[in-house]
Amino acid sequence: MVDHTSEIDKRIRTLINQGESSEVEFKSARGGFPGSFWESYSAFANTNGGTIVLGVVEKNNQFLFDGLTKETIIRYKKNFWDCAHNKGKISICLPRESDVRIEQIDDSYILIFDIPRASYELRPVYISSNPFGNTYRRNHEGDYLCTDAEVRRMFADAEHDRHPQDGRILVGFDLERDIDIESLHQYRQTFASLQPSHPWVGISDIDFLKKLGGYATEYETGKEGFTLAGILMFGKYDSIINNSGDPMYFVDYREKIAIDNPDVRWTNRIYPDGMWEANLYQFYVRVYNRLIQSLPRPFMMKDGVRQEETPAHDAIREALINCIIHQDVNAQGHIIVERTDENLVFMNPGMMLVSKQQYFKGGRSICRNPILQKMFMRLGRAEKAGSGVDKIISGWQYLGLPLPTVVETTRPDYVMLTMQMTKKNQQEKPTRKTNKKNQQEKPTRKTNKKNQQEKPTRKTNKQDLRKKQILEFCVAPKSLFEILQHLGLKDRGNLMMVYVTPMIDAGLLKMTEPENPTHRNQMYVTVDVTNKNQQS
Repeated sequence: MVDHTSEIDKRIRTLINQGESSEVEFKSARGGFPGSFWESYSAFANTNGGTIVLGVVEKNNQFLFDGLTKETIIRYKKNFWDCAHNKGKISICLPRESDVRIEQIDDSYILIFDIPRASYELRPVYISSNPFGNTYRRNHEGDYLCTDAEVRRMFADAEHDRHPQDGRILVGFDLERDIDIESLHQYRQTFASLQPSHPWVGISDIDFLKKLGGYATEYETGKEGFTLAGILMFGKYDSIINNSGDPMYFVDYREKIAIDNPDVRWTNRIYPDGMWEANLYQFYVRVYNRLIQSLPRPFMMKDGVRQEETPAHDAIREALINCIIHQDVNAQGHIIVERTDENLVFMNPGMMLVSKQQYFKGGRSICRNPILQKMFMRLGRAEKAGSGVDKIISGWQYLGLPLPTVVETTRPDYVMLTMQMTKKNQQEKPTRKTNKKNQQEKPTRKTNKKNQQEKPTRKTNKQDLRKKQILEFCVAPKSLFEILQHLGLKDRGNLMMVYVTPMIDAGLLKMTEPENPTHRNQMYVTVDVTNKNQQS
């Protein structure tokens, strides 16, 4: 019992010492059960879940216990359950009995709530009886009020199985004017080569599109036409971005390899530049052929035939297709794929329809755009049984590389899959070999010492260049996400720790909301050093 108590004590004190984060919120309850509790409840439920600790107050950037009595905390617990089951207070009760518990630390009692992430069918989770103006999400270290558009997207996700976004019928589109026949025939040729005896091989283009779901008829209304999926997959770019289609459509592949020059942003880029019909099928073909150039091609035999593709090829294919078919076309942003020497990154707009745990566990296929998914499946290029993620993981394990990671960002909403291209400590091994070779050629300690000092110098120069880029970029206030995008970085925590916070401390950057560092609209702007020196 003593060990169990000390373990709880240690866990809680660790939480308090770490402070608030995207997954932990502390609230004082000296003046009664805090009304802001339900905002955090809604925010955690609509994002990635989290922990709310009641009975802790922040003072001078330190978190201290309220000193609540056992009787008070028991009353608060009853208050919570009464409200949690009242739809006039909160739209749904998510926690189980075991998720709400009372703990004692020294002479103080606290109440801990583990709020789970709501499944897509239950979102939005909102306060009172009106979701608009009462729905929250979590951004960095604070709760923010969702816009009406964000709330509508949550409702659309909840209904996606009955009303998929890519199944929307578009009125006025024409086969000859709006479909890129070259893309469609290229797809059909691949389909025929895989299944030469399939009955769809000999039918007309329009009948083929009907079979794929690219052209549909609503029996209830009699409305018929090309679906959004058909236009996105095979359409001409000008037709795709027509106001009746997807006017905000954009796809972007960015490549930066084998170059250290910070002035060169990308060494290759594939985007709608007018040189090709930038539909999803052409984007997939072009980008996939660029991505697999990073993979080794070992000599593999199967049934006496050399195999050109490996499980790693399957992993990249599934990652790219997942990025395409899980996009939320109604969300701000667009599909982004990046290749560098270190990583492959796949970004699609929207929220995940499953939790990260369910994502990696697999076995359940929930797709926001099922018609696009079916189009890739017909080419043997997508998995519907929830095994696509398994292929991504096993393919990367085949190469001996670290497991892929998934991150969700908000405002704009993005799902970002990162697949590292380098093994852990990979750079250390060649360094040791190089030093050994240097010792054989020039066996003087002085040379080796010089070689050892070169690395930190290069690292410092790289950081200095990035700091200069930040200062130039932030002449006008910029958000953390915009700075990440500008630098081509992915890790928010590393950006804050290595660059932003030290630059604020040095008086080079300042916050637009200095009184509330976790403000949802927090931005960073370059300090006018010249003007500052003149004033001093």
